[in-house]
Amino acid sequence: MPRSFDMAADYDGTVEQIHRAFGNGRYWLERLAESGADEATLDSIDSDADGGLDVVTTQTMRADRLPAVVGQFHHGDLRFVREEAWTPVRDGRATATIRGSIPGAPATLSGTAVLLPSGTGSRLEFRATVEVRIPLVGGKVENFVGSQLVGLVTAEQNFTTAWIKANA
Repeated sequence: MPRSFDMAADYDGTVEQIHRAFGNGRYWLERLAESGADEATLDSIDSDADGGLDVVTTQTMRADRLPAVVGQFHHGDLRFVREEAWTPVRDGRATATIRGSIPGAPATLSGTAVLLPSGTGSRLEFRATVEVRIPLVGGKVENFVGSQLVGLVTAEQNFTTAWIKANA
């Protein structure tokens, strides 16, 4: 049974600054390099004439670094493909659809995000649904992934805030 998770992160940068970073290939390469993955690639980054962004990344964790609960359903290295489709900034905000998959595994992540002004900075609100279609252990894995997402959102917020300050 799919599980949904709501999370949020506050940024020092404006919506426009964050969205501009999301459209920068160097930002993604540096962010992926600090992600903790054993391998990470920026598969594609495309922007349209209106300022919409499509980003695809792949992160790989070696099998020997995976938690035991993951090893119950996936053998070998784990590749996670993440796709983000951001709208242009309109009326001070941007929204995204986010999808994640593990090729060869019955697990998916889907979600929506909104980046909006908040105080002197901005706030990212993210709602994700995780589904692992494995009898008996699927719920455990979904909860594990959900708990990891909270740390991931925080780490990405910290990286983005520092990157914007360093590259303003």
